Amino acid sequence: MKTTRNIDPDFLSLLELKEKSIIDLFKDLREYVLDIHPNSNEMLYHTHALTSVFSISEKLADAFCMINIYSNHLNLGFNKGTLISDPHKLLAGTGNLIRHIPIASTADYSNKKVKDLVKAAVAFAIKDMDQPTTAIGKTISKIKK
Repeated sequence: MKTTRNIDPDFLSLLELKEKSIIDLFKDLREYVLDIHPNSNEMLYHTHALTSVFSISEKLADAFCMINIYSNHLNLGFNKGTLISDPHKLLAGTGNLIRHIPIASTADYSNKKVKDLVKAAVAFAIKDMDQPTTAIGKTISKIKK
């Protein structure tokens, strides 16, 4: 089942500056994450990368994954990647918490191993959450105009 959620116009205007292949890959990966957890709140940032963060609340601390869009590649990042089970050793990185999967094609994420990893990240975020939220399925832009 495909989840349809419009992309924020400010985010889209920055995304459209990327190569078409990166744009298409981002859109597909975004739908993939939203299909796994349709109630996600999506927080949007533009810092060193154009980033779409998926959270179970309106807080970054409750995020379970993110898509970082760079000049010529994407990463599917896991905010608490060092704390979730990664039995297939999919995650790369050396940070204290964040880990990622480099994304070059749909084959890098469109499989049961990655789906299970995203589900594990969602379950961990729910368990780790400080307090319940009423924000469900919202887009929260942190992009400065």
